[in-house]
Amino acid sequence: MMEMVNLPLILAAAFVAAASPGPATLAIAGTSMKSGRRLGLALASGITTGSLTWSCIAAFGLGALMLANVWVFEAIRYVGAGYLMYLAFKSAKSALTPGESAARPLSVTSAGRAFGKGLALHLTNPKAVLFFGSLYAIGIPPGVSPAVLLAVMAALALQSALIFHGYALLFSSKPMILGYMRLRRWFEGVFAVAFGAAGLKVLTARIQ
Repeated sequence: MMEMVNLPLILAAAFVAAASPGPATLAIAGTSMKSGRRLGLALASGITTGSLTWSCIAAFGLGALMLANVWVFEAIRYVGAGYLMYLAFKSAKSALTPGESAARPLSVTSAGRAFGKGLALHLTNPKAVLFFGSLYAIGIPPGVSPAVLLAVMAALALQSALIFHGYALLFSSKPMILGYMRLRRWFEGVFAVAFGAAGLKVLTARIQ
């Protein structure tokens, strides 16, 4: 039954969504440049796990159940917007601090905390369940076997892991770290604006 599923198209749509600049990629970039490769990879693992969680929810039809109970979706939306605004505040505070600063887009001191913050960042993104819900609704025909569904989920999870961990490896490279050290306040300013804009977008979003 795999021939009924246009897997390349599904992966292409998911690639564009995951690889394009957004809260997840910004958090990975900032943490990898400032806290190093280990914590950047741990954060990426948390974000990947969050992505897989939303993928599973959408694949098994729980996304539609959430949308039917709008208060659940709304609660996630407000929590997610608040978290992004918090990240914007932390970045803005760092951008306004002359010299070296201990402030980080995601203040993490251990791999476990980095993983947890990455997971929280993606689980509080209500747009993720909408994206995966649309992806499965359009790309997966009715009546496919559980094996096919699991194969699609595994392919999406693998691709997400490669993208997010690839960002962590890229931004933890020496040239990126040196660039950040030279332009720290500019980077923080960009993070503040981007996180703030993402938070406002989530806050003002409405279920169609």
